[in-house]
Amino acid sequence: MALVEMVMPKMGESVMEGTVLSWLKQVGDTIEEEESLLEVATDKVDTDIPASHAGVLKEILAQEGDVVEVGKPIARIETTGEASTEAPSSTPDPEKEPVKAAEQLVENAISTVSDEPIPAKSGDKFFSPLVRNIAKEEGVTVAELEALQGSGKDGRVTKKDILAYVDQKKSGTTAPSTATTNGQTAQTSVPKMEGVPATISGEDEIIEMDRMRKMIADRMLASKQISPHVTSFVEADVSEMVQWRNKMKGVFKERDGQILTFTPIMIEAVVKAIKDYPMINVQVDGNRIIRKKHINIGMAVALPTGNLIVPVIHDADQLNLVGLTQKVNELARKARENKLKPDDLQGGTYTVSNVGSFGNVMGTPIIMQPQVGIMALGAIVKKPAVVETPQGDFIGIRHKMFLSHSYDHRVVDGALGGMFVRRVADYLERFDKERTV
Repeated sequence: MALVEMVMPKMGESVMEGTVLSWLKQVGDTIEEEESLLEVATDKVDTDIPASHAGVLKEILAQEGDVVEVGKPIARIETTGEASTEAPSSTPDPEKEPVKAAEQLVENAISTVSDEPIPAKSGDKFFSPLVRNIAKEEGVTVAELEALQGSGKDGRVTKKDILAYVDQKKSGTTAPSTATTNGQTAQTSVPKMEGVPATISGEDEIIEMDRMRKMIADRMLASKQISPHVTSFVEADVSEMVQWRNKMKGVFKERDGQILTFTPIMIEAVVKAIKDYPMINVQVDGNRIIRKKHINIGMAVALPTGNLIVPVIHDADQLNLVGLTQKVNELARKARENKLKPDDLQGGTYTVSNVGSFGNVMGTPIIMQPQVGIMALGAIVKKPAVVETPQGDFIGIRHKMFLSHSYDHRVVDGALGGMFVRRVADYLERFDKERTV
């Protein structure tokens, strides 16, 4: 028999911790390797964590509601093998002594605080030892820390938040800034806006926001505070595209087993336009513009709860229309079934939102940070329109839709933002209805 420790697994490039939602097994239960053992929530997605080994669950080290860092132990499993993968012993490992010594130096540095240390918790905010130490060394008061809107989970102030704030103080600026870690841009030192108190009567129903709704609210507010939003609109005649899709949807269903919607066709046009205007596929890091090599398209999907989630089609420019259709259908299905993994939600460089699926003709979408653009696809409706022909103009019934492009005016000017959405419309209007796939 051997006792092994199961640790919190890494669940995406920028996910550093997870919150234990519930244990699916109890102490004493027999478990199989890869069998779902617990549910964990990150700031990206809720997901099941499979058991790392087969055996008997001997001890649960993280309780429901605990926030656990990636790599920290969460359970002990007794296996039936004779492996030597026992729980860590107290016997020193000479090869690890330099690491422990370095860790001790860090701990000593963190514990070196003044006579009046900043509390670990003030109100509803938690401050790590490292954040407290930096604050003390740089003369940041408790009041200033409380005013900081952190980029960590539940608004926790992180190392990059406090360092960015210190830099702002030294430069004498109080404007909002952004900090970037692993390609993820987070808002820092933006004043917290207080809403006008609601009036409540005895007949009103009070509904508490769930965790996802709180997260959506925080991110939408942060995006508006970070990016000056501008929206350009174009109306496109998509009659040729509609005819082709109606003709080919049966072929896709019979040959590929896929339902052909308008979404992958429109995403294909967006990808082509991004290749024509690569400065739309960028992110902002302070005074630097990062032009992304990969074209990863996020697509907003409505969940059964009514919330929206944005899974990502990675390297969308490497997929043909069949591949895009398969990926769109797969991600939409996984979203509806709550089976999205953290990697499905990371790395987006541009986002589309099909507001037409709700019967809306247009919208002014909010940018997904740290991206600089998002496009809303309006409903396709039949309209009378002037049709130009060699024999002259006439009035005909055409399929029309609005494209709404919201963009970050810090780095995307009106000319670029307008030309980009116009180019997407051009690709849709010039769709080859004789196209084969």
